[in-house]
Amino acid sequence: MKRSGVADLPLHGGRVPPWLADRMSKLGAAIVEAILQSYGRSEFLSRLSDPFWFQALGSVMGMDWHSSGITTSVLGALKRGLSNRSDELGIYFCGGRGEALPQDSG
Repeated sequence: MKRSGVADLPLHGGRVPPWLADRMSKLGAAIVEAILQSYGRSEFLSRLSDPFWFQALGSVMGMDWHSSGITTSVLGALKRGLSNRSDELGIYFCGGRGEALPQDSG
């Protein structure tokens, strides 16, 4: 059965507090490592691409379930938490907040 619907996510300003960002990085890294070890990269990427699963992952990691910043915050936490093991795990996270990305000089 295909799930469909609409979610109204209010726009939140600000940033994730440093203490929460640190916890999200550690917890997210542990979750991803467990999934990779148990199910492999293909299954992890399949799960990550499911918006319902992604929203649940963000909630488990500590984000408000209805936060509009969940994508940037979760992917940023995973990038920080797994960057030192990316070669070993075969998973690389890129991007982040717009201000953290290199700027085009053209």
